[in-house]
Amino acid sequence: MDFAPATHPLRQTLNDEVHARRAVPVATPARLSALTFWFGQDDSQQFAALQRLCHALGLPPPQPGAVQHHAISSNGLEIAWSLHTEFVRYRFTCSGLEGDPFTDTAVAGLPPGWLRSVPGQVLVAQHAVLLPEEDAAPLDELGERWLRREDIIGADIADGAATVVTDLRLHHDVATDIPFTRLVIVNRNMKPQTSGRMMTRLFEIEIYRILALLAFPIARRQMRDLDRLDTQMRQLTRRLSSEQDDDHALLRELSELAAELEDSVAACQYRFSAARAYYQLIERRISELRERRIAGLQPYFEFMEQRLAPAIDTCHSTEQRQNSLAERLQRTLALIRTRVEVAQDSRTQLLLASMNRRAQLQLRLQQTVEGLSVGVLTYYAVSLLAYASKALKALGLPLNPDLVAGLAVAPLGLGMWWGMRRMRRRLERAPRAAD
Repeated sequence: MDFAPATHPLRQTLNDEVHARRAVPVATPARLSALTFWFGQDDSQQFAALQRLCHALGLPPPQPGAVQHHAISSNGLEIAWSLHTEFVRYRFTCSGLEGDPFTDTAVAGLPPGWLRSVPGQVLVAQHAVLLPEEDAAPLDELGERWLRREDIIGADIADGAATVVTDLRLHHDVATDIPFTRLVIVNRNMKPQTSGRMMTRLFEIEIYRILALLAFPIARRQMRDLDRLDTQMRQLTRRLSSEQDDDHALLRELSELAAELEDSVAACQYRFSAARAYYQLIERRISELRERRIAGLQPYFEFMEQRLAPAIDTCHSTEQRQNSLAERLQRTLALIRTRVEVAQDSRTQLLLASMNRRAQLQLRLQQTVEGLSVGVLTYYAVSLLAYASKALKALGLPLNPDLVAGLAVAPLGLGMWWGMRRMRRRLERAPRAAD
């Protein structure tokens, strides 16, 4: 039998990923609670919190780092856990209704003290009740009982198979001392699988709404900083037309401004990108609700368009303004660098012209010195010849030293001049030969 081909090490993980987020069926009636904890980028303690919960419930815990999603069940309490890049989600589900569903909630059955041990900060907390149509009161009564009537939004979902209403307000929870938002869902004919998917989408809409809005306070602060940077940049740009300012000083100030802007962009770029991604997820989840308008109520789609979209647009416009200001700053930097380079070139040309004049003066001086050197050398040569003639005359030769010296002046001078000229030409050829 032939050996099987090698299997990619991530095949099993990637294949299981499509099943990791499957919706847990929810039978009607039911009470549900969802908690989302924000932990930034360090998820090292999240598995430990899940293991503590499993130990407290007497269930086998998962191995650290082995899963990103986990589901457990204990005494009628269904718990779904999922770990994400910067947050962790818990969903608790209890079947049936006992008393007030927003007092006797699904989190009431958690081990004492466990919630306080979960690392991170509570970002989103939600209570939901899933009611059968025959046991549900009219929407007006439900709103008066559990929600703020003046803030209620809602719609028919799942093509009219259910109705959801909420006020997206924070209501204090006595059991946990944590403010929760509330959802009321009236089920007409949704099956448990459909109910599970719809509850997941409703919970995710609120989670992604808050996550998207994390960028909004940053955008508002950035707007003030961008106003200040823009004002400073206009002032520096106006100084470019002034001849009194030092270009190097302007370049240094513009470089410092550019560094501050780049630091500002780096500090909020990730949050703005995340806001866009979360907003797209919100739009997708709302479309999956398959809403139908209820007379007198604002549906999710319309509410998000009026309340959330302006905040996302503010983040987008802030990001665009950052990019626009960065481009303008780069153009201004290029302009001032050009001015500095032109000024440096002008100074270099002046320096070269000064060096050229000095070289010409040195050449003339050298030629003058060469002329004097010919005269001096000729004088010494004639003097030596005169001494030699006197010595020969003393030996008895019929020579007139003065006559010999006088006649030798012209040929010796010409010889000295020709020798100096030849030496200078040889020295001038030496650098070119070296090149």
